[in-house]
Amino acid sequence: MPAIIFAVIAGLCWGIGEVCAKAVLHTGKIGPFAAVAIRTSLALPIIWIAYWIAHKAAPQSAGKALTRLDTKEWVLLLLGSGVIAGAFAMIAFYISISMGEVSRMKPIAFSVAPASAVLLGALFLNEPLTPRKLLALTLILTGVVLLGTKKPTRPDLSSPQTPTQTQ
Repeated sequence: MPAIIFAVIAGLCWGIGEVCAKAVLHTGKIGPFAAVAIRTSLALPIIWIAYWIAHKAAPQSAGKALTRLDTKEWVLLLLGSGVIAGAFAMIAFYISISMGEVSRMKPIAFSVAPASAVLLGALFLNEPLTPRKLLALTLILTGVVLLGTKKPTRPDLSSPQTPTQTQ
């Protein structure tokens, strides 16, 4: 249960953060690349301080030392988590919220993430792909399609149009 609580806290924090970011991006005074750079610059020292505290307080759990990683694990961490998730995904996401509604972009991005994690976990980590997970994937992807497609707008039929208005 604590894992679920932390996941919910993370989701709430991301939701608040992205609404704040969208509010700033909407002003047109800053672009998505600068917003990501600022966010990351502020977050990085806080994350290192949290790691240092965890390493001192609980070196066998949350604060495990970095020296235990081998080359393959460093490459996975740096390229997969750092470059792809930490940089490319954040840049793409901030571009998306600078162009679209955060109330649509956030759920799409954060629904595709777990769906791809379930599939990649099954393919590369031998995690079970159960009927329950397949149902969840179907529901997630249905939600992404619903949020990603706009409802066709109907013409305003309340006022008659003159021939020049229809051309």
